[in-house]
Amino acid sequence: MVKALEDIIAKSSSIVFFGGAGVSTESGIPDFRSVDGLYHQKYDYPPETILSHTFWEENPEEFYRFYRDKLIVKGAKPNAAHLRLAKLEQQGKLRAVVTQNIDGLHQAAGSKTVYELHGSTLRNYCTHCGKFYDVDFIANSTGVPRCTECDGIVKPDVVLYEEGLDEQVLSGAVDAIRHADTLIIGGTSLVVYPAAGLIRYFRGDNLVVINMQPTGADASADLCIAKPIGQVLSEDVSLD
Repeated sequence: MVKALEDIIAKSSSIVFFGGAGVSTESGIPDFRSVDGLYHQKYDYPPETILSHTFWEENPEEFYRFYRDKLIVKGAKPNAAHLRLAKLEQQGKLRAVVTQNIDGLHQAAGSKTVYELHGSTLRNYCTHCGKFYDVDFIANSTGVPRCTECDGIVKPDVVLYEEGLDEQVLSGAVDAIRHADTLIIGGTSLVVYPAAGLIRYFRGDNLVVINMQPTGADASADLCIAKPIGQVLSEDVSLD
């Protein structure tokens, strides 16, 4: 199975990788929807409620308490999947990474063209004056984080439920997928929309799905691999 993937990679020149939480779980970041993920833990409110724009507005103290506790992950390092994708980009084979993750690990691994559909915990901004703050500012704050310049609320640059995706990011991701010769879908159950809907723009030759559980794209895929993605992409096959 993996040799089949390497054969596809070898003959591709414009790969796009579309990834989700399963890419980051091997770096120790919990998956929202897995058996051990956030959705199976108990809180006063369900995570879908807490991570909504309405909840952020109406219950900011509880939002930031949950956010600091569960979404800011310290010490996570890129895994074999992140590193291999960065290498494929350096080799001129990978056109872009389109990710639903908010952890910045693709960039930490060295990937340059990354479309973060749901934003990033590494970026935060004052909702009043726009001043930028890093992840440590939120992590080390208490209560509702306030801007040091104007006292406005500092909000993570993360797309919450009820919020739209960034149009520039969206159009860049669509363009990359539309012009790819190979689309590798990895570590995502393809249940979060509108993100999952982007794969319909793919017109290329090879659709590959790497995911532990079945996905809605399996039926139309040329290759499906049900193994941990780090294990699949770290196979020791030289492409140089």
